[in-house]
Amino acid sequence: MHVNNKLFALDIGTRSVVGIILEEADGHYEAVDIMVREHKERSMLDGQIHDVLSVSEIITEIKEALEVSHGPLTKVCVAAAGRALKTEQSKVAVDISGKPMFSKQDILHLELSAVQQAQAAVAGEKNNEHHYYCVGYSVLYYQLDGEGIGSLIDQRGNEASVEIIATFLPKVVVESLLAALDRAGLEMDALTLEPIAAINVLIPASMRRLNVALVDIGAGTSDIALTDSGTVIAYGMVPVAGDEITEAVSDEFLLDFPLAEKAKRDLLVNQSITITDILGFETEVSKDEAVERIAPAIDRLAGTIGEEILKLNGNKPPKAVMLVGGGSLTPDLPRRLAAMLNLPENRVAIRGLDAINSVSFAAHITKGPELVTPIGIAIAAKQSPVQYHTVHVNGQPVRLFEVNKLTVGDCLLAAGIKMNKLYGRPGLAKIVSLNGKNVTIPGKHGQQPVLLKNGIPCSFDDQVDGGDQLTVQKGEDGVRPELTLGDLIGDLPSKMVIINGQRYEVSAKMTCNNLPASMSKPVEDRDEIIFEMPDTIESILKELNLAEMLNDTRPFLIKIDGIQHKVTEFMGKMFVNGLEAKLQTKIDHLDNIRFEKGKKPTLRRLVEKLGVPATESMPIFFNGQQVQLEQELIQFSRGGTKLGMNERIHSGDLLTTKQKNVQPFIFQDLFNFVQFEIPTDSRGFTLLKNGEKAGFDDRLAPGDELNITFENPMVLK
Repeated sequence: MHVNNKLFALDIGTRSVVGIILEEADGHYEAVDIMVREHKERSMLDGQIHDVLSVSEIITEIKEALEVSHGPLTKVCVAAAGRALKTEQSKVAVDISGKPMFSKQDILHLELSAVQQAQAAVAGEKNNEHHYYCVGYSVLYYQLDGEGIGSLIDQRGNEASVEIIATFLPKVVVESLLAALDRAGLEMDALTLEPIAAINVLIPASMRRLNVALVDIGAGTSDIALTDSGTVIAYGMVPVAGDEITEAVSDEFLLDFPLAEKAKRDLLVNQSITITDILGFETEVSKDEAVERIAPAIDRLAGTIGEEILKLNGNKPPKAVMLVGGGSLTPDLPRRLAAMLNLPENRVAIRGLDAINSVSFAAHITKGPELVTPIGIAIAAKQSPVQYHTVHVNGQPVRLFEVNKLTVGDCLLAAGIKMNKLYGRPGLAKIVSLNGKNVTIPGKHGQQPVLLKNGIPCSFDDQVDGGDQLTVQKGEDGVRPELTLGDLIGDLPSKMVIINGQRYEVSAKMTCNNLPASMSKPVEDRDEIIFEMPDTIESILKELNLAEMLNDTRPFLIKIDGIQHKVTEFMGKMFVNGLEAKLQTKIDHLDNIRFEKGKKPTLRRLVEKLGVPATESMPIFFNGQQVQLEQELIQFSRGGTKLGMNERIHSGDLLTTKQKNVQPFIFQDLFNFVQFEIPTDSRGFTLLKNGEKAGFDDRLAPGDELNITFENPMVLK
């Protein structure tokens, strides 16, 4: 059978992923292959993909395994389930008076217009309808001139209308699904919603006059759909399903999650099971005992599903409930759900593949309720798909739900006119390198075609009415682009910075083919263009020719007797917006840069900072004032020149030292540290130490009181 007649569908559930291959012939489907893979980790939660990589690996496994028998698989039908389903009804009418025939395309256009209207209603007044995807819709009814009708095809009248019920998912749910498919090398052929998928194959249109609930119980979510009066009246979802039962088994019998899942499944086929708990104890448990111990969880599952059914059905129970999905096999669930809904036990039943009349199955496929939804996904996505298209905005893919109104463009497409032939061909492009990245500068666009509607110029998105006359003529071809660097780049970026209170403007530097270039230079094919904006303190100061400001901030290094010392106290500091900064600190527009000088570098400060005992001092008192006597213990020299303690030193100086022969302090040393004037009329003086006469070479001790007294001249009488 031709590969185009093969349908590949995936049911991506919380616990497992099911892949199925259907072959179609004359409206009949045959399931030729089914493959089930369980998630290695809990990468799904309540129907939402949480680990795209993990899910895509499972999808890839299934895809590659099926390709062995069925050849390359590139497109897939999928269904979405999520916690934030939103349902909206919408009705759209169109005037069809004077229209020869109402075609299938016209009906599709009408339906999709109604879906677009519902999407806007879901988004409300926040103008954020792009946050929602339509993941499925069903037609409630068609009307012709106000009367219900089974089909509008080939009907004539004045007004045709359709009312639909559409279901929407937040963008993130569908985006994660698309991301997982993309990583697995698959393209989304069509998308549907799980309740729609199951209902399409289990409840044909002829049965939908009955008020029936369909519940698809997976691992993480239970999807619900309700039919009545020939239509699907509501969809719902509860985030309670098979995992809750597994967790109850895990809690009750002290099993980890995988073993609890196995024990739950064993209960379906065995009257008793043997389990080994996390403490290593092995126990045999009968089916009745196990069901009794996890009964609260089963009741909670039945209660949650029952409440949602009643809510969706106007607070009354439906006539019957069909259960599908792996979670429907939960022991005693149908009986407890029937009791919750006040229905006879035989009105709640598990439905397996045997209930699907339009599909036959290959001999090796084991039929079960968990395969109803995958079969439904393939068929529903084929019969009533919701297709998605991708455009790129700034290089990023944006997926759109495409809704077309009847426009001039639609008419030209329907007439078989090749749209790409209508526009003039673009001129040859130029390719240049801009900051290391290749940029294609397209040639000037070809001219748009001349479109006339009833002889009057119009555009592609103008709406048309029956009987309109359209004329189209091809546009002229474009030419190669001619532009300058300024045209390509626009204004070079610049920023204002404040340095020590003064404002400076910094502009980017531009080169073309490694040569300085002006904005007026024409751009040629294969040009290599680079423009860089100085963005650090160092690069900005160099650009502004203020690099000398950095001198004070460089490391202050000095060698003493061959040993190098770094003295940060003598280094200046940089501040950006009041915070200390470094040369490579990034600078933004209007940042305030301030430089603060370090302490004046003197030999005295150096030896104090290094803790070198270069001087000896002694406090004494002279004329009642304290005086600090000081003598050098070490003599510092620079280039053979002796340095005093208060002399200036510089980064890079080479100093040498020599120990001095230290003598005790004597009275005479005082005169190196004090200044006094000898009275002009004095006849002599006396040195006093602690009130007693002393000589110039008398030794001093700390705290000595020194004085000098002067003798006045004799006054003649």
